[in-house]
Amino acid sequence: MREIVLDTETTGFDPDTGDRIVEIGAVELMNHLPTGRTFHVYINPERAMPQEAFDVHGLGDDFLRDKPKFAQVAADFVEFIADDAKLVIHNAQFDMKFLNAELKWAGYQTMPYSRAVDTLELARSRFPGAQNSLDALCRRFRIDNSNRTLHGALLDSELLAEVYLALRGGRQPGLVLEAAGAASAGPGAQAQGNQPRGPRPRPLPPRVTQAEAEAHAAFVAKLGENAVWRRYMGGTNP
Repeated sequence: MREIVLDTETTGFDPDTGDRIVEIGAVELMNHLPTGRTFHVYINPERAMPQEAFDVHGLGDDFLRDKPKFAQVAADFVEFIADDAKLVIHNAQFDMKFLNAELKWAGYQTMPYSRAVDTLELARSRFPGAQNSLDALCRRFRIDNSNRTLHGALLDSELLAEVYLALRGGRQPGLVLEAAGAASAGPGAQAQGNQPRGPRPRPLPPRVTQAEAEAHAAFVAKLGENAVWRRYMGGTNP
């Protein structure tokens, strides 16, 4: 299953009032694993960047002036998200509204909202009443977001990919590497981490002292003949 984790940066909050996209970042997932393929582009919004947007993104008019317009990158973007891949977006209504506005203005078909997987909705369902911003979710799942001093579409999409996998239950990196190693070794090969383990050559020494064992036995004796602990202390009760 192919999914695209996506983020946009914009000049404001509403394309209906003239705001435009200034940056798109996207990360490809295949079966919930990053493939390494990304899409990233800065876009000339064809309008002045408001100061409040500059404060958030750090993208100014001088930087964006020589960047391509959306119509010039639309074909590459549409190709990257092709095959009806699900679009994983935090607060999907915002980004989908801007993307569909830009696609429409560039003469491309708009996308149905059903393509979107909204991680904000997933987070609110899992953590009702809690803060569920991208930064808050990174803190909750212990994802390093120390480089996020400004909002950037590619960095945010990479962080969101980790958050999304954590929201879905996460994966252990070691297991992923073991699976990859087994696949590269050929059919019938088994990853080292999945091989059955034999008994220890030397049993581990007990970590309970004699005094602790005697104190526990005295405590269990006070619980009576039917105490469940007796099943594990050599007692005769079933």
